[in-house]
Amino acid sequence: MTKGKVLLAYSGGLDTSCILAWLIDEGYEVMAYMANIGQEEDFKAAEAKALKIGEFITDIVWPAVQSNLIYEGVYLLGTAIARPIICRKQIEIAKREGCQFVSHGCTGKGNDQVRFELGYYSLHPSIQVITPWRDPVFFKKFPGRPALLAYAALKGIPVVQTAAKPWSTDENIYHISYEAGILENPNNTPPKDMWKLTVDPEDAPNEPERITIHFKNGIPVKVENTNGKVVENGDLALFNYLNEVARKHGVGRLDIVENRFIGIKSRGCYETPAGTLLRAAHVDLEGLTLDREVRRLKDQYTQKLAEIIYNGFWFSAEREFLMASVTHSQTVVNGSVKLKLYKGHCYVEGRSSPNSLYDEKMSSMDETEGFHPSESEGFIKTQAIRLKAYVSQQAKMKK
Repeated sequence: MTKGKVLLAYSGGLDTSCILAWLIDEGYEVMAYMANIGQEEDFKAAEAKALKIGEFITDIVWPAVQSNLIYEGVYLLGTAIARPIICRKQIEIAKREGCQFVSHGCTGKGNDQVRFELGYYSLHPSIQVITPWRDPVFFKKFPGRPALLAYAALKGIPVVQTAAKPWSTDENIYHISYEAGILENPNNTPPKDMWKLTVDPEDAPNEPERITIHFKNGIPVKVENTNGKVVENGDLALFNYLNEVARKHGVGRLDIVENRFIGIKSRGCYETPAGTLLRAAHVDLEGLTLDREVRRLKDQYTQKLAEIIYNGFWFSAEREFLMASVTHSQTVVNGSVKLKLYKGHCYVEGRSSPNSLYDEKMSSMDETEGFHPSESEGFIKTQAIRLKAYVSQQAKMKK
């Protein structure tokens, strides 16, 4: 008699492959669920039901683009935004199959344990969660990756990780992350062969490539390559093409130390090719189309939105509230942005919009229509009133 039926969120990597075998050894009936969110896996070899990649793009990635999501000014949240859709499908399958338990392979020191479990409990309050990396029996048996590698060899489990390349990866169509192993020393330079998605910028083409991304309501709807006359539209085709050109030019690499939700600093390396292009273009188009005060407010609360999602609160009232505001702000974010891709960078080279708030005549140094330079004098003097009062106050206090 088994201890019960458990649905494991299975990536096919070292941790979840060993956890699957361990759960069976512990007497559970185990089902494995692998989500297809665009990672480069051999799904014919993985007997698991899969999500449609398009769902991930339309439900998760496009709202992230509209929001300009970025954590601590650098990280584009590629891992964090994938967790809600994995949780949603995992709980759906668990309910359908009558599983009493769900499980994941997240460590007891990271963010993902929080993200998965907040998602589980939000979607299925009575579900029971098995967390091997917080189980003393498990982590005493497997104190680190060498022990997992030995167990995998004993059980005949094929894994990508080796003693020479022990870092952990997490991949989807939006990005790939690398952590652990030699990366735990924040001063160690990542080996050149670690990077999987992007060409080393030093080896990227010596000629730049130029593309134009078209947006409707803040969502990319078409991309044109002015070099090769390529035109792509449709969510998946467009995103795959942006990944292709960005990867070729080494765009989207990141090596950072970030603050995990639980209070630990973590070193992570990331590749987010298409996401890097889309954020640069979308931020620029908002500069052309959004009212100044709306943009300032949006910039403030999307920082908070990034924290909410990074910390695992996707299924929260506050996330829904802020995202609804983002959606409303995007009704005017229509138009196109021209980008140049070259040696690991993308450069904005122009933008246009039917909803542009930019008035060329009013902005021109050679025109006086609409706003005469002399009108600035009263504005400046009004702004100076507060500064004069403050300086006078400080001078009196020093006497």
